[in-house]
Amino acid sequence: MGQAIYFSPLNPLRLRVLSEAGGVVAWRRVEIKEDCPRRPLLFQLDIKIAIIGGGPAGLRAAEVAAAGGAEVSVFEAKRSVGRKFLVAGRGGLNLTHSESSDRFVTRYTGSDQPTNLWASLLADFDSAALRRWAFELGIETFTATSGRVYPSEMKAAPLLRRWLIRLRGAGIQFAMGHKWVDLQRSGSGWRLVFECDGEDQFFEADAVILALGGGSWPETGSDGSWTACLERLGVEVRQLVPANCGWERAWPATVLQRAEGKSLKNITVRAGIKTVTGELLVTRYGLEGGTIYALGATLRNMSPAQLIIDFKPYHTAEQLVAKLGNCRRNFLSEAQTRWHLGDAAIAVIEAVNTAEEFSSALSTAHRVKACAVSLERPRPIAEAISSAGGVGWAELDSSLMLRRLPGVFVAGEMIDWEAPTGGYLMQGCFATGTRAGFGALARNRV
Repeated sequence: MGQAIYFSPLNPLRLRVLSEAGGVVAWRRVEIKEDCPRRPLLFQLDIKIAIIGGGPAGLRAAEVAAAGGAEVSVFEAKRSVGRKFLVAGRGGLNLTHSESSDRFVTRYTGSDQPTNLWASLLADFDSAALRRWAFELGIETFTATSGRVYPSEMKAAPLLRRWLIRLRGAGIQFAMGHKWVDLQRSGSGWRLVFECDGEDQFFEADAVILALGGGSWPETGSDGSWTACLERLGVEVRQLVPANCGWERAWPATVLQRAEGKSLKNITVRAGIKTVTGELLVTRYGLEGGTIYALGATLRNMSPAQLIIDFKPYHTAEQLVAKLGNCRRNFLSEAQTRWHLGDAAIAVIEAVNTAEEFSSALSTAHRVKACAVSLERPRPIAEAISSAGGVGWAELDSSLMLRRLPGVFVAGEMIDWEAPTGGYLMQGCFATGTRAGFGALARNRV
């Protein structure tokens, strides 16, 4: 059993002690004295690690690998790195979430996902670690009332700019305009083939970390074109599908006139056995919003896909009937006033129910508390906030190395996992990037 020691790129006062036994990499943290020199790197390893993809997962993997002593090069198909990072920050960069770790780990789902996987990944780099990491870059963070964590400036650009300064200062090399097209064995390492300005470029590396993203926001470079290359190399890749996206339903013109662009607020939405409280936005093509994003995985497995909306979740049907008093007709019209239902809610309720279903106070209450809305399909993956599918977990070992391609690691949205919005996506990219970076060091340690 071998052992190697690395200073943590997050906290110079902590050591990572790496051990390997039976092919399983384990990590433990060891405190060292406060008067120890505060340097992130005390030695240099003769290891060349190539990172393909300049998003948060790739940049974090590069940071870890460089702090561990490796010679690191980052290859990006676009002319600049961090494009998806910047897009994610347009409305205020949601870095992570402040909820408890036991609840945090439940946010991540995926086909055949190993038990306790995310507890292990987040133990390497959790939400508190991410906030400390940002603080070390000079970026203050705050927790919103929702529990979401943002940079105080609510912008991604200042953080990315400082991060890149630190990465370049660590000796990391960046090669822009390099589109990855092939991977070939070369001795004990790998030969990478890139397309650059119409010509093939080659690079030799001891280890490779793939962090090419999923299939959402293709304009940032995350277009899923890498799937063909991995499949050609024998890696199982599940189809990339839209996650955290709107769903389509053909609304009649009357609904669009009354409800398009309006929110259905203070509602509970159910799909199958999963229930989410929040709001939905009525759009020209169907429905959008955080609640439907959270139900996306369930909806994709339903045939047909259907939401059950409770427009008055804090009242029982009996309480609603009592509020109608001695009403004997026009029950839905009276309910709009007495139950405080908005125009958008009434438009949706009327669109998916027949007039006969509002023939009594009780039947009206039942329709308002269990309004079934059928859906046709998710919006195109190019419009989605994130994607599901990708490299199956069975293809990866605990260090996120591809079992079929020793020395090749995968991080970020390339792997078959998904999570709701709220900081979980960014945290997942940082955590998997951290694990892949340490994994590449472990495999090639001296």
